[in-house]
Amino acid sequence: MKLNFKQRLAGLLVILAVIGPGIITSNVDNDAGGIATYSLAGAQFGYTLLWISIPVLILLVIVQEMCSRLGVVTGKGLADLIRENFSLRMTFIIMSALVIVNITNTISEFAGIAAASEIFGISRYFAVPLSGLFVWWIILKSNYKSVEKVFLAACVFYIAYLISGFMVKPDWAIVAKASIIPTFHFSKVYIMAIVGIIGTTIAPWMQFYMQSSIVEKGIKKEELKYSRIDVIVGSFLAVIVAFFIVLTTAATIFKSGVNIETASDAALALGPLAGKYAEYLFAFGLLNASLFAASILPLSTAYSVSEAFGWELGVNRKFSEARRFYGLYGLMIILGMVFVLIPGFNLITLMYFSQVLNGILLPFVIILMLILINKNDLMGEYKNGKIYNIIIWLSSIIIILLSVAMVYLMIF
Repeated sequence: MKLNFKQRLAGLLVILAVIGPGIITSNVDNDAGGIATYSLAGAQFGYTLLWISIPVLILLVIVQEMCSRLGVVTGKGLADLIRENFSLRMTFIIMSALVIVNITNTISEFAGIAAASEIFGISRYFAVPLSGLFVWWIILKSNYKSVEKVFLAACVFYIAYLISGFMVKPDWAIVAKASIIPTFHFSKVYIMAIVGIIGTTIAPWMQFYMQSSIVEKGIKKEELKYSRIDVIVGSFLAVIVAFFIVLTTAATIFKSGVNIETASDAALALGPLAGKYAEYLFAFGLLNASLFAASILPLSTAYSVSEAFGWELGVNRKFSEARRFYGLYGLMIILGMVFVLIPGFNLITLMYFSQVLNGILLPFVIILMLILINKNDLMGEYKNGKIYNIIIWLSSIIIILLSVAMVYLMIF
């Protein structure tokens, strides 16, 4: 049966009303640490890692869809469900690990802000505190709808990386071949690059933020299919951005043989190789991504901890109604700024350490999610079916093995 114009318009409006959590969560993980990881992958191995985009996309969609379904069906955040279905000890351990991981990641985001601002000639001692005040003001003075609009607007500016990719004029025939045909180098560095890309694309904090934002947005069961569209669109956009970051650095830095260690190094290297416009676009993308993530990561932490301990939470509440929630959000921002402003502090080591912590925590979060989503009394008809369950378990085992491999290779 064909839909008339009014029915199509009504369907579109429902999609627009539901869309947000999936797009925001997936794209915000293209943060300072993610951009550094993708830049290093392209700079070290050229186009040979572009093929990883397809399996990463599949894994990202699967994990995020699970979060979406858990949040829509239960009406509760992931931390809330962990507290109710597992021991208090387990909840405390997971929350403690998550807070530590998120602190290191938040510091990395402010490090990205500092590095990007200095490329534009702005001192970090001005840019970092100003950015901290900005992200605090956004959350404190807004409700969920207005905050979501700001975050969705930030997603648009990731187009800077797509433009940079076209500006460096890659060999598109080679790009197409490398994107489809897997290439393997059986070396420790290459394997670390693969698992590093997966680890930074599917970070533990994403699952907590995704589910919490779905709950606060109030998405209902009958809107679940639209929430899935949100997840798929967000995952595609995030992976496309990551693809173009690898492509840009592969087409320029890899060919020139320049050594880089951070995302800001990649931006600076593009200047003499592809022109100042490419350098500034890349740096602008880093600044936008870091500022975006510096808002989300502390917010994700505040949601998770508040849920786990039963505190009042949510950006729809006033400060006086959720003091602990806003207090934790502010504390995360302050810690992120302070470490970046310490002269001589080794930010490269910290960003490296944050990725290791992500890899350690991710398998535990995935296992807990799988147990929860297969509970009949919790999910009912919305729990995983047999075929879908096999696919997700196999995908999750792959994620777990790769995360363990990443941690092992980074340590040893």
